[in-house]
Amino acid sequence: MLRQILKTVTRAFGVATAGLRPPPDFLIIGAKRGGTTSFYYDLLAHHQVVRLFPPPVPGLKADPTKGIHYFDSNYPRGRRWYRSYLPTSAARRLTERRKGAPAVAGEASPYYLFHPMAAERAHEEVPGAKIIVLLRDPVLRTYSHWKERRRSGAEELDFAAALAAEPDRLRGECERLAADAAYNSYAWEQQSYATQSEYAAPLAAWVNRFGRDQVLVLASEDYYADPVTVLRRADEFLGLPPREASTGKVRNAAAGDELDPDLRTMLEDRFREPNRALVRLIGHDLPWT
Repeated sequence: MLRQILKTVTRAFGVATAGLRPPPDFLIIGAKRGGTTSFYYDLLAHHQVVRLFPPPVPGLKADPTKGIHYFDSNYPRGRRWYRSYLPTSAARRLTERRKGAPAVAGEASPYYLFHPMAAERAHEEVPGAKIIVLLRDPVLRTYSHWKERRRSGAEELDFAAALAAEPDRLRGECERLAADAAYNSYAWEQQSYATQSEYAAPLAAWVNRFGRDQVLVLASEDYYADPVTVLRRADEFLGLPPREASTGKVRNAAAGDELDPDLRTMLEDRFREPNRALVRLIGHDLPWT
């Protein structure tokens, strides 16, 4: 009860003060099951990255808010609702005075990459935001996405059957999302196991609107292998001084059975051309391309 009261009061305060809350400096747009949670909280460890509102409250809210999901699922709530989550100009100035350098703020909503309207909506409202994308080997991302649904009891089909059912489950959903801002599609967000791993087409929507210089594409494999180096690339992209360390904390990792070799081969074949298109789009290879 206390947690719900706190949530209601803080959101009302945030909405009332929305005019004092500048737009985000950056958006981490995906990919789902690509390491965005670990990466975002690592990014927050930089002393010039300001947390979203409200900050953690001991006993009530353990972690900082990560994603607002405004440009995908919550768009009808409106701009003031979105700004209610962002830190105020005063909070940014306080950080800048303490640290002697510019402060930045942003959010990480990994469904943004795949939602068909998110890039257009984001560019209309926050055209100056810098876009960060963390991509994972599409074969492993696909399998991890299914494992997450299966583990939570939300997916009754085995992996092969779920892949086979995907086209029917997704049929017409993209068009419905584009036609109705209030429409949310569980299938498009949560049962698009392989389709969501074909990165080139959805990423092109962001690159075409924001420009290649405003979009940073990183590989989750590089991040987990050498987090400080990858985080420093993000620091440079955001105009921050380079950090010295990573938190070293991996979040949302999940064990499971090994992927069936035949299914792996089938997915590798499926993703071969989308991976080539991705390389053409971003202009460089990733560890799995």
